[in-house]
Amino acid sequence: MTHESNDAAFASILSKEKTEEPLWKPQMPLATATHKFKEFVNAKRGLELGTYEELYIWSVAHIELFWGDVWEYTGTKSSLDYTCILESDKAMDEIPKWFVGASLNYTENALDGMVDSQRTALYSLGEGRSLVTTTFADLYNQVRLCASAMRRVGVTAGDRVAGYTPNIAEAVVAFLAAASIGAIWSSTSTDFGTTAVLDRFAQIQPKLLFSTDATCYNGKLHSHVEKLAAVSRELPSLQQVIVVPFNSGSPADLSSVPDACLWSDFIASADPAASLEFEQLPFDHPLLILFSSGTTGKPKCIVHGAGGILLQHRKEHQITQDLGPDDVLFYYTTTGWMMWNWLVGALTVGAAIVLYEGSPLAPEPGILWSMVDQLGITAFGTSAKYIQSLEDAGYWPGEKHSLKTLKTIYSTASPLKPDSFDFVYKHIKSDVCLSSITGGTDICSLFCGANTSLPVYRGEIQTRGLGMAVECWIGPNQPVLGQSGDMVCVKPFPCMPVCFWNDNDGKRYRSAYFERYPHVWYQGDFIVISDKTGGVQMLGRSDGTLNPAGVRFGSAELYNIIDTYPEVADALVVAQRQDADERVVMFLQMADGHQFSTDIVHRIRTHIRTRLSPRHVPAIVLSATAGIPYTLNGKKVEIAVKALISELYRVAQEEGVDVALRTVKADEKTTSTLANPESLLQFYSMPELLK
Repeated sequence: MTHESNDAAFASILSKEKTEEPLWKPQMPLATATHKFKEFVNAKRGLELGTYEELYIWSVAHIELFWGDVWEYTGTKSSLDYTCILESDKAMDEIPKWFVGASLNYTENALDGMVDSQRTALYSLGEGRSLVTTTFADLYNQVRLCASAMRRVGVTAGDRVAGYTPNIAEAVVAFLAAASIGAIWSSTSTDFGTTAVLDRFAQIQPKLLFSTDATCYNGKLHSHVEKLAAVSRELPSLQQVIVVPFNSGSPADLSSVPDACLWSDFIASADPAASLEFEQLPFDHPLLILFSSGTTGKPKCIVHGAGGILLQHRKEHQITQDLGPDDVLFYYTTTGWMMWNWLVGALTVGAAIVLYEGSPLAPEPGILWSMVDQLGITAFGTSAKYIQSLEDAGYWPGEKHSLKTLKTIYSTASPLKPDSFDFVYKHIKSDVCLSSITGGTDICSLFCGANTSLPVYRGEIQTRGLGMAVECWIGPNQPVLGQSGDMVCVKPFPCMPVCFWNDNDGKRYRSAYFERYPHVWYQGDFIVISDKTGGVQMLGRSDGTLNPAGVRFGSAELYNIIDTYPEVADALVVAQRQDADERVVMFLQMADGHQFSTDIVHRIRTHIRTRLSPRHVPAIVLSATAGIPYTLNGKKVEIAVKALISELYRVAQEEGVDVALRTVKADEKTTSTLANPESLLQFYSMPELLK
């Protein structure tokens, strides 16, 4: 089946009777932003597109025209116009340039016309921190002063500016200030340990580092100074470390942190009369560096261009999600997750955003829902795990909170199971657009997700994104509908990464996305595109990335810790699927003369918690007395073990332990590639895996 015939197959959805009953559908579809954009396209192009499906097919068949129309419709501002929309003579894996010749600035597009606006831009609050409200005018002025201070210490376009910060207003100010200069922003959250942070920042050598002296989580105050000092000492590129005091009246002793100064002193160093200058830069000038999970070694440094992120976020927020100046968007995220950048992107369409730092369930499970009523939140973002946690706790927000302003709920990080759709509509709010979304760090945005003009079907992501030529493949150039397969994107899109940092020949970039299917983007997700609704079901990852509770990281980060223990000969770390979530399981093969014990488990857990983060700590640590499985080529077997222990768990829960142990076997294809296939037998005698 060719790309064209797959479009025809998708078009056949138009004539199918939708047998499924939607859980929600828009009351006024003709008033949605997607409909208005479709009418804009029809008028400009002389078309008669009638449905969303027709608009989607046109958007991926004519990607240059589509993205040019997004540029115009969203009011993207540039000092120089583009001479061509796309280098169409280049293959997708040659990373063709978009909007060639254009000069623009991300921050200018975010703050354009806001110098006197008294509309709220930021709500910042959290555990141990009172609510602080920032208007767009205030934000403009703070960015102006921060950018001036950055320029005074020598920050110029292309320099890296890093954040090791909580989710606070100062992080947004620093990011926008850096972007106004053309400096490249990169951030990690404060729960990351020193090893995890240095594995990332040491590769990009930032000139400035923004951080805090303490954090608060689950009712406990944690000093951040020791970790900050350790990180700062190992980054010789740093010229200054700017610290935001957790308690503004009593900053901690920063004498151990090299070149440290307080946020207030840094801002005071600015020229008070300086104007906010917006460096005009090419469309693909770097805006952000995000990091891969580190599955196969140190995390890859993924460089995202300013223009691509701006245009993609505006398309998603403004056109398909109906966000604008009257909206308040909240997403529960840390600064180390791409969803933080996505959240901040809503500023570019004039929406206010909520920055919350702390536990989502403390001091009580309704803390975030009380915030909805307090701040008038219209769009609420969370994870599938959080929704499951509410259900497990028996907490029903709809009975305890008004939620009258809430229009949309987003869920990501792991697939939202069908029962959770039911829970949302029964126990949170019946009239809400529940949008499961999927994308990734790789694109800092979405492949498939929310659309307020479309119905919501149980267990499904509503749609593939406009302009994103997403298909489900069961083999090279074999797209299917209604069957499971690999998620791919067969045409270029503006938010493809510009490059990987320190990957001058592009080899690692091409290997990451184009090795599986030449010239076609391979995302590594396992999906089904419905042949009845056009919605998308996520079936999990096609690789071995660990993703407990929506926190994505790689096994290599844990192996780097284990390798420092002479008592341990070898280890295997895999994820075990448990319904809609997964847990991390670690198997240890002890060295000769050493015994597996609670002491070694405790020391390893503590080490991981300290050096990486609490979220990296394995849920279970077990003894692998029969050794670690390896392939004939000498590679650790993660995927097969993950599949085996996940299936053991599933069958044990559904049909009983005896049935699981009797019927679940490793497939012959797997065992035939192993150097030590007998090592798989040990997993059948570990009752902890079945609980």
